[in-house]
Amino acid sequence: MEVENSKQHHSSSAANTEALNDWLPITKSRHAKWWYSAFHNVTAMVGAGILGLPFAMSQLGWGPGVTIMVLSWIITLYTLWQMVEMHELVPGKRFDRYHELGQHAFGEKCGLWIVVPLQLSCEVGLGIIYMVTGGKSLKKIYNTVHPDGSDIRTTYFIMMFALVHFVLSHLPSFNSITAVSFFAALMSLGYSTIAWGASLHKGVQSTVSYAPRHTSTRDITFDFFGGLGDVAFAFAGHNVVLEIQATIPSTPDKPSKKPMWKGVVVAYIIVALCYFPVAFCGYLVFGNLVEDNVLLSLEKPTSLIVAANAFVVVHVIGSYQHSPCSLE
Repeated sequence: MEVENSKQHHSSSAANTEALNDWLPITKSRHAKWWYSAFHNVTAMVGAGILGLPFAMSQLGWGPGVTIMVLSWIITLYTLWQMVEMHELVPGKRFDRYHELGQHAFGEKCGLWIVVPLQLSCEVGLGIIYMVTGGKSLKKIYNTVHPDGSDIRTTYFIMMFALVHFVLSHLPSFNSITAVSFFAALMSLGYSTIAWGASLHKGVQSTVSYAPRHTSTRDITFDFFGGLGDVAFAFAGHNVVLEIQATIPSTPDKPSKKPMWKGVVVAYIIVALCYFPVAFCGYLVFGNLVEDNVLLSLEKPTSLIVAANAFVVVHVIGSYQHSPCSLE
């Protein structure tokens, strides 16, 4: 009798889990292809933080800056590979979310307490940053196109940005935003190309200097750690790796890690094409006078500045939808 009850409980639990997966937007549709992985990973990885990489280089200097940029690219690619491999670590089970993998590693209760607070603090912070960035970019477009127009508060532009997400949040599944993710990935290529291309077109400034931004040891130390933080933020794209892989079908003969990894490799090639030129060209041209957003150092041509900020808006729309807070 106890054995039968145990079987019934296990069957009921499995049925409930399957029903939940069929309802949740991440696992509702498991028909994604490898190129979906590429789009989603580019959108999740390449964010507005890329525009701060020249400033980070000015805080770090040429030697440490180049070294940290290259190491960050290698280390994050390696850790992403680990996440892809661990997605189906247990035969017959898929860890579709971070807290599930945390529970497997640290226990049912301890795993939740370790993973969930860290994940929520990270995702809430990212959500706020995306909202503010989207609103500021919309305001920058308005001010550039209408320099003598009425002064509209940034809050209203943030509300406009939020309205778009109110609509997108009603889409049924993660795969429903594939088109959004595709265009967001294109936009990331667009505004990063504008950033480094316009910088090179402007040419190395006559006042350029690659000396530390400050002279005191204390300020130089704080700058160094600030630069590390800027680079870490720019490379913070692992927040939805498991969720992206959860949308890819998997069988014993064709596990999801193969198409997922293929997409990751393509995504990281695109990441390199975006990150390194922006960081190095922006610092080369403006030196230690570069702004914390390299687009602010590029006041002209107006049309390119408007286009770059429009690209940022579209990309941040896709990035916000890749936040686990919005997916769950």
